Amino acid sequence: MNFLQELQWRGMIHNITPGIEEALEKEMIAGYLGIDPTADSLHIGHLVGVMMLRHFQRAGHRPIALIGGATGMIGDPSMKSAERNLLDEETLRHNQKCIREQLAKFLNFDSHIHNSARLVNNYDWMKDYSFLHFIRDIGKHITVNYMMAKDSVKKRLQPDTGEGMSFTEFSYQLMQGYDFLYLYEHEGCRLQMGGSDQWGNITTGTELIRRKVGGTAFALTCPLITKADGGKFGKTESGNIWLDPKRTSPYKFYQFWLNVSDIDAARYIRIFTDLTGEEILAIEEEAKLRPSALQRRLAKEITVMVHSRAHYEAALETSAILFQGTADALANLDEDTFLAIADTLPRYSLSRADLETGIKVVDLLTLQAPIFPSKGELRKLVQNGGLSINRIKITDPDTLITLPHLLKSKYLLVQKGKKSHHLLIVQSPYIVSH
Repeated sequence: MNFLQELQWRGMIHNITPGIEEALEKEMIAGYLGIDPTADSLHIGHLVGVMMLRHFQRAGHRPIALIGGATGMIGDPSMKSAERNLLDEETLRHNQKCIREQLAKFLNFDSHIHNSARLVNNYDWMKDYSFLHFIRDIGKHITVNYMMAKDSVKKRLQPDTGEGMSFTEFSYQLMQGYDFLYLYEHEGCRLQMGGSDQWGNITTGTELIRRKVGGTAFALTCPLITKADGGKFGKTESGNIWLDPKRTSPYKFYQFWLNVSDIDAARYIRIFTDLTGEEILAIEEEAKLRPSALQRRLAKEITVMVHSRAHYEAALETSAILFQGTADALANLDEDTFLAIADTLPRYSLSRADLETGIKVVDLLTLQAPIFPSKGELRKLVQNGGLSINRIKITDPDTLITLPHLLKSKYLLVQKGKKSHHLLIVQSPYIVSH
């Protein structure tokens, strides 16, 4: 497997420095990618870089994942308009442990193989490095003019932003450059990978290696992933899509990929899976006859990779209960699973008092929870058999909904048509929210 060719057809190369192809063909080399340790879980925004490391190892080279324990205490200014909060060492060590466990699903850390993956933390070589020694040994090799020319710096120093940049953040690229030099000298690392926003920081490292030790090192960046509609990849109304199942349930994780657009699915299936070009072309042909074939395969591959086949199958079963399941199957779900299903649904709050005496469906879903704009539209859908509550089809718009109808004594799951679901939650006092 040719690493660069693999990334090229997958659309995962933005820029590279000259000479990298020859170096990769000549021998096994070590390459690293930095990971921000500001949380105890990776999110799907990290996955592009992680997949680069995965392909790198599959091509026979040695991947190094660098946890930015030291640089994480500073904060990377790239593509940001303000400084971040700094982290303490205890938090960083905890985050590192959790991230290591997640990376093990993508990389082989078995020390018995020749290209075993490595996990390092730049805090380990920065914590005892004095400021005086750093500016004497490292700072003198990179000029201020060189650092000021970087886009990540220029963006923050534009007069119309008004934010400016502290010396702490200004020094970030020099520290990242030193990481590359350190790994070059101690791990034989000759390549650094990252997102396109990291190009300036990475090339500072290659320049530092050239100036200080006369060595040759390389840079490779991938495009920043966006959505076809211009929205930010990996962000939902409820925040990041995390790899940790306690932060983002496997069901919700699966649903995220299942619901991407056709255009995005065609790109993402190349970037976020190990499927070959031939396999993807076959799925694209299938998608011409079977809508959502790309999304279904994408969601399957990445859910199995990040979680497990069992989690994927549970997500399928949960989806089936929501869209095709019986009322009994829905009622028998445990509350955590039910809430995982309902997490992304529009929701409305109801007063328990309203259900004690009963409320007609037509009033409930137009007045109390305005899922329908008019009673006429609701009645028409009921006539056509398109409305159900808790998977029970509503045949009469004047049906009374009372407390015994509630799931888990507080929920009503309303299905409007084939795909539109809404969650009604009984609360007190009565508050409308949607």
